[in-house]
Amino acid sequence: MQINADQLARHLERGLAPAYVVSGDEPLLIDECCALIRARAVADGYERSLYTAGPGFDWDQLRTASQSLSLFAERRLFELRLPTGRPGDAGAELLADYGRTPPADTVLLVVTGKLDKAQRESAWMHALESDGVAVTVWPLAAERFPAWLGQRLKARGLAVEPGVVELLAWHLEGNLLAAAQEVDKLAMLVGGGTVARADVEASLADSARFSIYALVDAALGGDAQAVERMLPSLRAEGTEPILVQWALARELRALSVLAIELARGKPEAGVLARVWQNRRPIVAAALRRHRARVWLGFLREAARLDRVLKGRARGDLWLELERLLLAVSGQAAFALRAEFSEINS
Repeated sequence: MQINADQLARHLERGLAPAYVVSGDEPLLIDECCALIRARAVADGYERSLYTAGPGFDWDQLRTASQSLSLFAERRLFELRLPTGRPGDAGAELLADYGRTPPADTVLLVVTGKLDKAQRESAWMHALESDGVAVTVWPLAAERFPAWLGQRLKARGLAVEPGVVELLAWHLEGNLLAAAQEVDKLAMLVGGGTVARADVEASLADSARFSIYALVDAALGGDAQAVERMLPSLRAEGTEPILVQWALARELRALSVLAIELARGKPEAGVLARVWQNRRPIVAAALRRHRARVWLGFLREAARLDRVLKGRARGDLWLELERLLLAVSGQAAFALRAEFSEINS
């Protein structure tokens, strides 16, 4: 049987299956799925044994353990970490045998990363799915992220003021682990009360991620002096340039899409309706400062900086980031390509 992560809790209410394969590329959600299975197993009196199938792993030890009685418990949960998703011939044979004839009073939990088509259609996967459950963890879509955050805050007993979820979502999009940690930190900060915008800003204030977004906002807002002050500070604090490049590229992608819509004649109010309300003034100012082709030029430059970051193109990454940020802020002297020639025109 195949289910998604959202269906697992309800499935476990009906009891444990003989085997589970939890796979995907979102570590936090994978860990939380496994925690649900472990909790049900503990409640049902299972003793847990953990194995990691790395290079040179002896599959016979898992076979022997699964076929022998424990001195401490009548029920056994065998958790197998399979980092590559490829058990090899010996492992594939053992897993297939287990799936076809699971030992009594045992549960096998296989934890792995995202599986490709060949792995999903392998004999061992089909065998484990025949009486067991495959839980596929899909990445959380950006449009679902605010709702996920809201549910997580509610689960921690937190109420929120208007705009809090949107502020968190904007700063933490794409990083579920950081978001979960931030919710936990807010729960300690407000003690189960109501989270205000000021609480979020105070919680994020010591985070380099927050400072990076403030840097990008300074560029979008046309504040070149703030850019020149903040970027060297981030570098001196040991901030990784990949974080700055990532945050800047994300904003440039979003602004490019909005600028193209404006260029095609869509009313500004309609274009900005998709932007979080508190950010509309700064985004509107940025869109009025540059035309669509300039934003596309910025985006191409960000892609080039990604190649510099990966060693596939020459350049001083910090210097290139500064020049691009200043160009975005409207400093025509820092235009780097012909595509930027319309700055301030």
